[in-house]
Amino acid sequence: MGCSLMQLTTTWPWRFFFYLSVHLLFLSPTNSSNQSYCDPGDARALQDFLNGLSGSGWTVPNATSEAANCCGWLGVKCNDGGRVIGLDLQGMKLRGELAVSLAQLDQLQWLNLSSNNLHGAVPAPLVQLQWLQRLDLSDNEFSGEFPTNVSLPVIEVFNISFNSFKEQHPTLHGSPQLAMFDVGYNIFTGYIDTGICDPNGVIRVLRFTSNLLFGDFPAGFGNCTELEELYVDLNSISGSLPDDLFRLPSLRNLFLQENQLSGRMTSRFGNLSSIAKLDISFNSFSGYLPNVFGSLGKLEYFSAQSNFFRGPLPSSLSHSPSVKMLYLRNNSLNGQINLNCSAMSQLSSLDLGTNKFTGTVDILSDCHHLRSLNLATNNLSGEIPGGFRKLHFLVYISISNNSFTNVSSALSVLQDCPSLTSLVMTKNFYDGKALPMTGIDGFQNIQVFVIANSHLSGSVPSWLANFTQLKVLDLSWNQLTGNIPAWIGDLEHLFYLDLSNNSLSGEIPNSLSSMKGLLTCNSSQQSTETDYFPFFIKKNKTGKGLQYNQVSSFPPSLILSHNKLTGSILPGFRRLKNLYVLDLSNNHISGMIPDELSDMSSLESLDLSHNNLTGNIPSSLTKLNFLSSFSVAYNNLAGAIPLGGQFLTFASSDYEGNPNLCGIRFGLAQCHLAHVPTMSAKKNRKNKDAILGIAIGIALGAAFVLSVAVVLVWKSSFRRQDYIVKAVADTTEALELAPASLVLLFQNKDDDKAMTIGDILKSTNNFDQANIIGCGGFGLVYKATLPDGATIAIKRLSGDFGQMEREFKAEVETLSKAQHPNLVLLQVQQHCSRSGMVAPSPCVDSRWHGLAVVHSALALSPSAGARQEWRLKNTGTRWSVGVENVSRQEPDLAGRWTPDAAVSYHHGQRREGETAN
Repeated sequence: MGCSLMQLTTTWPWRFFFYLSVHLLFLSPTNSSNQSYCDPGDARALQDFLNGLSGSGWTVPNATSEAANCCGWLGVKCNDGGRVIGLDLQGMKLRGELAVSLAQLDQLQWLNLSSNNLHGAVPAPLVQLQWLQRLDLSDNEFSGEFPTNVSLPVIEVFNISFNSFKEQHPTLHGSPQLAMFDVGYNIFTGYIDTGICDPNGVIRVLRFTSNLLFGDFPAGFGNCTELEELYVDLNSISGSLPDDLFRLPSLRNLFLQENQLSGRMTSRFGNLSSIAKLDISFNSFSGYLPNVFGSLGKLEYFSAQSNFFRGPLPSSLSHSPSVKMLYLRNNSLNGQINLNCSAMSQLSSLDLGTNKFTGTVDILSDCHHLRSLNLATNNLSGEIPGGFRKLHFLVYISISNNSFTNVSSALSVLQDCPSLTSLVMTKNFYDGKALPMTGIDGFQNIQVFVIANSHLSGSVPSWLANFTQLKVLDLSWNQLTGNIPAWIGDLEHLFYLDLSNNSLSGEIPNSLSSMKGLLTCNSSQQSTETDYFPFFIKKNKTGKGLQYNQVSSFPPSLILSHNKLTGSILPGFRRLKNLYVLDLSNNHISGMIPDELSDMSSLESLDLSHNNLTGNIPSSLTKLNFLSSFSVAYNNLAGAIPLGGQFLTFASSDYEGNPNLCGIRFGLAQCHLAHVPTMSAKKNRKNKDAILGIAIGIALGAAFVLSVAVVLVWKSSFRRQDYIVKAVADTTEALELAPASLVLLFQNKDDDKAMTIGDILKSTNNFDQANIIGCGGFGLVYKATLPDGATIAIKRLSGDFGQMEREFKAEVETLSKAQHPNLVLLQVQQHCSRSGMVAPSPCVDSRWHGLAVVHSALALSPSAGARQEWRLKNTGTRWSVGVENVSRQEPDLAGRWTPDAAVSYHHGQRREGETAN
């Protein structure tokens, strides 16, 4: 798992500014200095509310006189008459249901209960308080339908975001002073009701983000004549945009991304003269970009990526003096890149990846304020212009998958960019030139250096030894020869090395077993800024790429496969405690597999296949509790396959091509007594018992796993301290398609609140890529922070369900037996019933439609229509089910690669079924 995560993504670059505006609007009262004696009725109402909580960090005085005077309580504000007018308990760790007694505070003007663990329904009387001006219930666990009979005549701020409210979203009719309305991050369904918009109203902010809203984009927002910010992103809204949307003279932020909107981006956008941030990405808009940007003199941020736009860049956009960030990736834009950098003096981030642009890039030499530049997957050609030396602020550049020439010239130019940290140039330089051996002495701050799949010849250049800040080095799929230089192991921060698919020879240098970046999780993996451009790693021609939003998310790896390496496996690899992936496959390595590899405690993937290894598979490798991918196929190994641990999860194909191996695997010979490793009569007896136990376990596997789960649910020996806990989400396909998932949660028993799939989605911002902190053998790991501040890691797996079934059984067995001060005991919580009904906090989501079978246990089937709610159909026994985006047309992250099994980085995206240029 990566060491840190602090990065925004294209989808949410302005979330911070939105919440800043919300808090400025709310202006919650602080603890009152007013010494008025509290009204007895108000005191009782607050006391009843407090008594009804199951847990609280809200402390009130114990002394009778002080306790009676609630005006002195923390977070309570009273008027001169002793009536409570303000209650601010934000982040007080409140647990339980919201007591109806709060509605007895009939003079209440401010109520802020945000960022707690309150659950259940919201009492209807609470939304009928006639003096309530500001209501914030956000970031809790409220569920069910929101009361329909809302009557808040003087409400100004209404925020119920980040909960699990369902059905129709509330509409506040008769609230002429309403300024901010936020129902985002719930599971509201149905159509957007624009009846909230009153031509005489003062609404400035409307947020419907991340619900299950569908239907055509509604007319009516034009009646919100004072509207400044509109967020309808992350829903299933379809159709074209109505005319009245373009009659909003004060609109500054318009976020429509990740819906199903279609049609053309018409010239009416030119009417939005105040727009500063416009995001229409991940929709189905088509046609040409309109030439209206001359009328948008305040536009700073424009994202239209992953649509179907075609044609050249409009001249008004190419001359926009206000645009700072321009994201047009994954369209079919063509022609030459004709940006007028002299006019675009503010441009700092440019993403034109995965389009059909042609020609050279000389014109970009004058974009002196560029910090990030993505030109990957186009038809660009020529040499990197010498004028790029003037890009003193350039931090990140990708030119992958084009037809640039002269690698020596490119490196000579880019080495003089003093701020450059990330350089990705995969799939270029097919002009037959070798990597330069001399003349490169710059790149003082380079951290990511990738020139893969470019047919480069020569040896690993010695000037790389001067890249003292290097973290990621990928020279795979070239034609490099010679030895792996020993100085690579001396690069202090290097934690990802891929030299695969070359013709390197000789032995593995001992220095690779002492790489500081792989000894422990340290500053080597701290975040490297890549702006909003993700990295993609693709390991074969047909599979889907894995996306990493930042360098710190990369799995620490040594990938030396498909070379001509000889010698033996270094026993010193045992020191690499932070190594996740070790791939030495397809070489000429001989000797035995060292027992010492069992000390690589973080190892998740070990591939030693297609070598000349002999001897046994060390039984000590069963100690690798995180090992999820393992292959020793096609060697000369003999003896029994180890039993226990993760070795219960591996398939027969992982051992094939070793005729002298035996074990309980299909296609392998059954072990005789002589094959079983023995150290004493007692140990021999234990091994015989283990074989018998495994056989019985296979026969009674389902009953065993269920029994373990039941025991774990009620086990009660958790320590009362903060832990990093783990949630596991299994998927059937690649992560980019986010299919149906089985979700198991392992939590502190002391935390008695149930966690739902809604909690997971909320705490990860719908699996926002910015929350990726690492990669396991089966998929990505996300960091999530729960409302109570607890940190969890959520792992979404991809791969074969049969293997995941074995993986899960082995993991439960291993974790349930492990005892260590730094390990949390397991607790499994069930969140979906097996009776065909959805649990109170729904685990299923009507926008994620499609058929998905989860571990052959729980199936999802739509009721009458695609947008109706899902039902759970019982087809077996499992613990919990969640659905992850079954059929949305997300971009296909896989590019088109010439050689098989290529590991490559690129930055273009394609919709499913399309190929890269």
